[in-house]
Amino acid sequence: MTKDEIYQRIVQILHETFDIETQRITPESKLYEDLDIDSIDAVDLIVQLKPLAGKRLNAEAFKSVRSIQDVVDALHALVHMQGASA
Repeated sequence: MTKDEIYQRIVQILHETFDIETQRITPESKLYEDLDIDSIDAVDLIVQLKPLAGKRLNAEAFKSVRSIQDVVDALHALVHMQGASA
């Protein structure tokens, strides 16, 4: 899965789950400041991203995530780390 595919899926999840207009979502968008995603919403987002990774997501991996691009990078690393160890 490419970073662009991950990004597109995140945009879709944010739009469908949190009713955020897609125009507001950019890689630079800050989850809390720009998109009003609080810690509870972030947990919901991680739960919805789990199928993309194909395994349980460690919340620790997302602790330093601040922007949409951070989420993409963290998920991409997890997906490819899994592929390398398989």
